[in-house]
Amino acid sequence: MELKKIVLAMAMMSGMVAAGAHAAVVDNGSGKVTFNGSVIEAACSVKAGDDDKVVELGQIASSALAKGGTSTPRNFTIELENCDVSTLTDKTVTSTWTGASANGINGALGVTGTAKNIGIMLTSGDGAPIVLGTASSAQKLQNGNNTLSFAAYVKGSDTQAAAAGNFSGVANYTLAYQ
Repeated sequence: MELKKIVLAMAMMSGMVAAGAHAAVVDNGSGKVTFNGSVIEAACSVKAGDDDKVVELGQIASSALAKGGTSTPRNFTIELENCDVSTLTDKTVTSTWTGASANGINGALGVTGTAKNIGIMLTSGDGAPIVLGTASSAQKLQNGNNTLSFAAYVKGSDTQAAAAGNFSGVANYTLAYQ
């Protein structure tokens, strides 16, 4: 009988030790990864990240924007990958940019936030102004990877002083291959 008690006690102890070992397992980190994308009918793929880009325009002195003044242009690019231009007649691409227009600043993209009396101007890589809703100047393409060049800058109102504050503007682009 004594031997049964000892065996039973040992079995219970080993079960507790095993349970304790499982309780001591530490989660060293976990998480979730979601993969998103889309398939498009186009001559080129837009590089991941360039379909939702952020361009930092920086801190701009209101005095630089007085009487229609402008900030320093900030260059940005849209990267195209795996282009096959064999079916394109001109082997070019244009971009059409859309978004809310700025009040009182002709041709400018509107902004939201606490900054007032400003708008964002867009230009193509050759410096030509981009008119919202109108195709930009054509940029040449080649097979493989391509870089489309653009710039953005802030323009102040001709008649009202720029009010200090944060701002953001959103423009959507659509590419058209020729």
